[in-house]
Amino acid sequence: MPSTDHGTHGSAALLDHLARRMRLRAESALTPLGLRPRHLVALTVLRDHGGSTQQALAAALQIDRTNLVGLLNELEDEGLIVRTRSVEDRRRHIVELTAAGGDRLARAECALAAVEGEVLGALDEAERETLYRLLQQATSGHVVDCAAASGVPVDGAGDAC
Repeated sequence: MPSTDHGTHGSAALLDHLARRMRLRAESALTPLGLRPRHLVALTVLRDHGGSTQQALAAALQIDRTNLVGLLNELEDEGLIVRTRSVEDRRRHIVELTAAGGDRLARAECALAAVEGEVLGALDEAERETLYRLLQQATSGHVVDCAAASGVPVDGAGDAC
């Protein structure tokens, strides 16, 4: 008989299952738009923060600059971004979202909203808002590298990774 005592087990398996479902459906929704999740994140950062140097974009996306160049090449080939030399420092490139990039991003966000509605269909609007708030709260906290912690108690509570 499954336990209903939520205090005796973690939610990692449930979160992983939900994340997999969301990721698979999101990838399916983005494919017809010629986008992958990594494209979506880059386009969103560019929209939300305006133009950016490649170096700053690499830092914001937390990816290696070499990998960023490949990503930007893909987006530029689709006409979704444009790279220009910085006026202040000719060694730097400024990356900006094009109008076509903004349009594609808006279509992708609509498609992902439909995916979210499907995957979270068992939750009503208030429950979805609560889930979103809790996920924001959880992701804004400390990130503990369990491999580095090597069993050292977390936050002095006696719980090891």
